[in-house]
Amino acid sequence: MSDRMSNEEMVKEAVEEAKAKAAQEDAQAEEDSAEGEADSDPVDSETTEAADDSGADEAEKDGEDPDGAEDAAKTEKKKLFGKKNKKDKKDEKIDELTDRLTRQMAEFDNFRKRTEKEKSQMYEIGAKDIIEKILPIVDNFERGLSSVPEEEKETPFAEGMEKIYKQLMTTLEGIGVKPIEAVGQEFNPDFHNAVMHVEDEELGENVIAEEFQKGYTYRDSVVRHSMVKVAN
Repeated sequence: MSDRMSNEEMVKEAVEEAKAKAAQEDAQAEEDSAEGEADSDPVDSETTEAADDSGADEAEKDGEDPDGAEDAAKTEKKKLFGKKNKKDKKDEKIDELTDRLTRQMAEFDNFRKRTEKEKSQMYEIGAKDIIEKILPIVDNFERGLSSVPEEEKETPFAEGMEKIYKQLMTTLEGIGVKPIEAVGQEFNPDFHNAVMHVEDEELGENVIAEEFQKGYTYRDSVVRHSMVKVAN
């Protein structure tokens, strides 16, 4: 037991001696380097030491650690200029589904608008076709009423025909059918169809003198052009 303890003590003493020798050599090296710097530029070394001392004193007074501040600055730079963390797979999937849903909603909205427009156009085409077939009946009513003699216009039959005609025209007007103005208006090829020309000094140029067949529009769209005679 005593031999073992003695061996351990010997090892400890050897380690201590090695440490002391290394410390002594380091101190000697520092003294040699300090003497060399002092010999080469004494003013600069004193100034540097004074600055170091003052900086250390100020850091101690402020309670700051220069090494700690430097580490904090490095950490802050890493945060600012470091790479951004990649999105989680769940977030990427959510973004993908959200984008897909947005696109599908936009496509559906466009489809709905296009379908409504097509339905409106189909309805208008169908309505114009029916109105065009009703207009000859209106023409016959007008011809019949215009052929009634003055002395017979107050008869029950003539009055009944007049009321039916007015009811028919009121119904057509209610759905958007309106007669095109012709006589006395300037000729417009969008609404009028000129079948005759006449020289008349009392009328201006391209003025409609007479209407042979009345034209009609449905919602500002021409169903039938007016058949007219144009002056000059």
